[in-house]
Amino acid sequence: MRHKISGKRLGRNTGGRRALRRNLIKQLFEFERIQTTRAKAEAVRGGAEKLITLAKRGNAAADDNAAKMVHARRLAAARLNDAGIVRKLFDDIAPRYSERPGGYTRMIKLGPRESDKAEMVLLELVE
Repeated sequence: MRHKISGKRLGRNTGGRRALRRNLIKQLFEFERIQTTRAKAEAVRGGAEKLITLAKRGNAAADDNAAKMVHARRLAAARLNDAGIVRKLFDDIAPRYSERPGGYTRMIKLGPRESDKAEMVLLELVE
């Protein structure tokens, strides 16, 4: 039984799972929409939304305290490992959602994949 075990394994070990999630989140922020399986999209969606919320708080803290803004950028950089994506997240994506209380992503079902009939979705940032 899987009592108190959260998250999806996605058929990978821990390192592969972390790398997959990090890469999918980076691609989502870079291209603003990705086509992937439903299980992967569900696994990535929460982390992406948390990073957008972190960026929103970091931008809001820019007026009050510069140290909080730097701290938020460093937290995002530690999770993403890509300075260009962090810059885009804080400068382009987060200001778009400054008035939105949540729900920054949308999943659109595309139907099954031809080869293995895996359920495919389009994961995109809401405009």
